[in-house]
Amino acid sequence: MNVLVINCGSSSLKFQLIDSVSEKVLAKGLCERIGIDGSKIEYEPYNGEEQEKEVSMPTHNEAIKIVIDSLLNKETGVIKDLSEVGAVGHRVVHGGEYFSKSTIVTDEVIKKIEECNDLAPLHNPANIIGIKACINAMPDTPNVVVFDTAFHQTMPPKAYLYPIPYEYYKKYKIRRYGFHGTSHSYVSKKVAQIMDTPYDKLKTIVCHLGNGASICAVENGKSIDTSMGLTPLAGVAMGTRSGDIDPSIVEVISEKENMNVKEVLNVLNKKSGVLGLSEVSSDFRDITKAIEEGNEVAKNALEVFANTVVRFVGAYVAEMNGVDAIAFTAGVGENNQAVRKMVCEQLGYLGVSLDEKANEKRREEIMISTPDSKVKVFVIPTNEELAIARETLELLS
Repeated sequence: MNVLVINCGSSSLKFQLIDSVSEKVLAKGLCERIGIDGSKIEYEPYNGEEQEKEVSMPTHNEAIKIVIDSLLNKETGVIKDLSEVGAVGHRVVHGGEYFSKSTIVTDEVIKKIEECNDLAPLHNPANIIGIKACINAMPDTPNVVVFDTAFHQTMPPKAYLYPIPYEYYKKYKIRRYGFHGTSHSYVSKKVAQIMDTPYDKLKTIVCHLGNGASICAVENGKSIDTSMGLTPLAGVAMGTRSGDIDPSIVEVISEKENMNVKEVLNVLNKKSGVLGLSEVSSDFRDITKAIEEGNEVAKNALEVFANTVVRFVGAYVAEMNGVDAIAFTAGVGENNQAVRKMVCEQLGYLGVSLDEKANEKRREEIMISTPDSKVKVFVIPTNEELAIARETLELLS
């Protein structure tokens, strides 16, 4: 079965067509600037070169149609008929407490996802648009939703409850949900495979470090705690997001800068993190370059980022009463050797010993700890699209 994996943003749509038997990527691409002037599609078939084309995409409906047309194109397409697409798998950011696993799309499922819109206002509405666009374009093809939050539904109350009046949880479901669940699940399973150890016998900490970043403690195959919370703003410092801060800072900034709560939250979401702290960029490559040029402010920003990662790793070692493996993944985790080194150097008390030469590798599945390291440390490129395809196939089977 070929599974079309769709990941919709508010003005973008990433896609991959995956042969679920061989797990080969038949085609992949990205639609950008949907609903904005200058919209375009990048499309790359497995047996050809990447193409880029400007084309009008007023809504996600047109974007889905253009994706389908690309897949069916007589010269560069990879299928002859839409019947060759057996299912569509969608990434949905927030499933609230409704969904602890992937599910087939129905009207009731869409309604429940819409009820979570307040919890993920930037993501869920766009995800729903993508689902409805696929239903319109391929009414006879089953659609499956895979939730970022589902993997973390195994967290116990002591991990997901906030120390605020319990009535707010009962009335509004204010709690820690966590995100990047598909990535944390994929990477932690890969660790077990590499170590040739049963998944339900390992204590693993996954560091998903990208522009958005989160840490997850996976004990015996289950997420028992994670750094992001009610929203993706919480946890470690990120590209543009502050991560955990004293809540009173919101009030101080509001009063000093004459901003309302929404305006302050916009600063914390879009103008903070390493961008705000470095005054250089949210791109860690730019930060690293600035440090090489002697920028001390940029150096401070990177050290703050790494230190927040160390803080959560240490907390999760304590929660699990030990750790067998630590894995770095996502854009920064897979590519930034300086960040990995900063983190690992602070974990000597665990018996972590870094292999400096192995740590120089980028975007490669590799163990970066020495053979005698008491805790194994890995770099594992994440593959959320493949994970979504696998879950889609398993559910429909």
